[in-house]
Amino acid sequence: MPKGYLLVEIAVTNQEGFERYRAMVRPTVAKFGGCALVRGGNPKLVEGDRPAKGFVVLEFDSVERAMEWYNSPEYRAILPLRTENSIGRAFFLTGV
Repeated sequence: MPKGYLLVEIAVTNQEGFERYRAMVRPTVAKFGGCALVRGGNPKLVEGDRPAKGFVVLEFDSVERAMEWYNSPEYRAILPLRTENSIGRAFFLTGV
């Protein structure tokens, strides 16, 4: 079965508030068998016109498992800490 990924393009707008999210999110990811492959990533723009501040790539056993984590009560409880303290976009991806 192909792996599932969550790719987040992110710019933190309130570091203090975001640190609360960062401290709480890792155990929720681990509970669903996920792991972080990239945090921050020091992006260097080579194409396009909109540089990102940072990226997060989480890997799960499948996209379905990634979606279970994202929609879980544990994660939904802390998601506002991310959305209220950063701006960005999130994508589910299927690996090959």
